[in-house]
Amino acid sequence: MSAPQADSFVTGLVLGAGGSRRLGRPKQLLPYRDATLLGHVVGVARACPFDQIMVAIGGAADEVRSQVDLAGTAVVINDAYGAGCSSSIAAALGAVDERCEVMVLMLGDQPGVTAATVATLLAGRGDSPLAVCRYDEGRGHPIAFARDVFGELAQLHGDKGVWRLLDQRSGDVVEVRVAGPIPLDVDTPEDYQAVLAQVRRPGFAVAGASVAGASVSGPA
Repeated sequence: MSAPQADSFVTGLVLGAGGSRRLGRPKQLLPYRDATLLGHVVGVARACPFDQIMVAIGGAADEVRSQVDLAGTAVVINDAYGAGCSSSIAAALGAVDERCEVMVLMLGDQPGVTAATVATLLAGRGDSPLAVCRYDEGRGHPIAFARDVFGELAQLHGDKGVWRLLDQRSGDVVEVRVAGPIPLDVDTPEDYQAVLAQVRRPGFAVAGASVAGASVSGPA
């Protein structure tokens, strides 16, 4: 597998448009460490080797704009956020920089992903059109997509569209090994308490905190 080009233009897309139906309040605005949940993930994106950062918002968009630090990002409003994550991806694709060769998808409610996780993914993808993290428990975000996949991304539907695409193009998918469990995401009050408890745990270390030792499986 060839290594990725050092000068590739990489866009990071943070999905933060959810309606938080199961949580009962905007999860984007939940306190997390010294910021909000979405603000923390956007901060992680700023530490990644991205040439463009996009943030898709929809649910509680006015409150998110006023309470989350989105400076330096391209904000995309997804009014159809109730149709699932795929609708946010489709909305964002229309604003992706024309120089973009790779887009990395990050979840705005998954604060355990680090800049090292993203660096591991990008270093391990080579020139594969699709690359996904392989944690101890299985596949998880973030996911990297080459430009030639964007047309298919735009046609996806629902919350599981990305995973269906990976299944459909399994022969083109590289799995990049990231040590540790799949980082928790927040959909319910119990999820939020679990995320907070994890941060308070002595010796807490998130998955992918170190790039060393990453391994890759997939098409050669």
